[in-house]
Amino acid sequence: MTKHILIVGGGYVGMYTAMGLRKLVRTGEATVTVVDPRGYMTYLPFLAEAVGGSIEPRHVAAPLGQVLKGMRVLTGRVTRVDHEARSAEFQPVQGPARTLRYDILVMAAGSITRALPIPGLAEHAIGFKSIGEAVHLRNRVLAQLAAADSTDDERIRRRALTFVVVGGGFSGVEALAEMQGLADEAVRYHAGIRRSDLRWTLVEATDHILPELHADLGRWTVDALRERDVDVRLGTRLTSLAGGVAVLSDGTEIDAGTVVWAAGGRPSPLAAASGLPVDRTGRLLATEYLTVAGVEDAFTAGDGAAVPDLTRPGEFTGPNAQHAVRQGKLLGRNLVAYVRGRRLKPYRHAYLGSVAGLGHHQGVAQVYRLKLTGVLGWLAHRAYHLGWVPTARHKAAVLADWLLAGLFRRETVQLEAIEHADEDFRHAFTAEPPASAEAARQAPAA
Repeated sequence: MTKHILIVGGGYVGMYTAMGLRKLVRTGEATVTVVDPRGYMTYLPFLAEAVGGSIEPRHVAAPLGQVLKGMRVLTGRVTRVDHEARSAEFQPVQGPARTLRYDILVMAAGSITRALPIPGLAEHAIGFKSIGEAVHLRNRVLAQLAAADSTDDERIRRRALTFVVVGGGFSGVEALAEMQGLADEAVRYHAGIRRSDLRWTLVEATDHILPELHADLGRWTVDALRERDVDVRLGTRLTSLAGGVAVLSDGTEIDAGTVVWAAGGRPSPLAAASGLPVDRTGRLLATEYLTVAGVEDAFTAGDGAAVPDLTRPGEFTGPNAQHAVRQGKLLGRNLVAYVRGRRLKPYRHAYLGSVAGLGHHQGVAQVYRLKLTGVLGWLAHRAYHLGWVPTARHKAAVLADWLLAGLFRRETVQLEAIEHADEDFRHAFTAEPPASAEAARQAPAA
């Protein structure tokens, strides 16, 4: 009998699992449905370069319908799972919700932004976890420079040129570095602004940044950022953002025009809401075979799963692309084995290390015991992530973007209006009408 496999989530795990099934499943053996809110997989390590303008945003997104040709891809959200009934409630982007039936479930919903009850955070901060947020952040930086150069109000100007990033992990550090690189390039086109007018602050609650790297590389990165006049605040928390003013735990108040919240994520709440077994942080309890512990016909992997790390007994694999891609590939093979009644293989991968880009042709990299900084770290960062970009087309597009960025100056046009594309059209209907119908008839044609 043909098995119906439902994959919830089209990120690293969901897409690579489906790609494996597409290659290995025989005709009539299984059908696959992938559900994702956006309909594309985002290559998250390149979001920062999309902010900086080194890579076009569309080149870090792989459309699931194109990559998974022949499989059913539904755009929308699974809002609840009833695994005993083998059913899931699906809310499409348009139209009423409906029920999806399945035989085998793959929970790959990943993680969402970790929100804390900080006054003003939801109203004034910008997240950094999606392509939309990356595009918005790029437009924001350029718009703030234009605003500062166009006002005579010193308070407004100072506020527009003040940027705060909260979170010293990969996302926060890379976002700040690329924002600064973009702004440093763009100020040359604003006669009234100097680089020294810009104020950059990185806020990290612990006593170090880039925790997945060796401590030496974290310290090197702090020094490199401080040399660029970035105010790195370690052991400091954001306590309030009421009124757009960032209040830090050390008592500092920063009137910032832009605050980026990159303080990590938390597992999707879908698993816990559906009654599946989770740990105290909300991660699905997984076995080394990537099955949901104690549950038949259910699999999981990625950020939202507590997968045992067989190379470090007693620990779990980290929430990063390195594990997610490899888990997705194994999960595809294990699902085929499961359908055919064969033995599953355990997930085992020794962590290779990590890389981070710091803009300005700088980076840090750790590959086993080898540590690289500066230009070598930057090259290692690009080479490593290019190898993991899905599809040959996207690799070629990224390479072309880098080539153009190397030959010419960055494009600094700000397209903030694109985020409100209908504003001018709506405004036309609220503008003051002609005094009379006769005046309207006499008005020249546009």
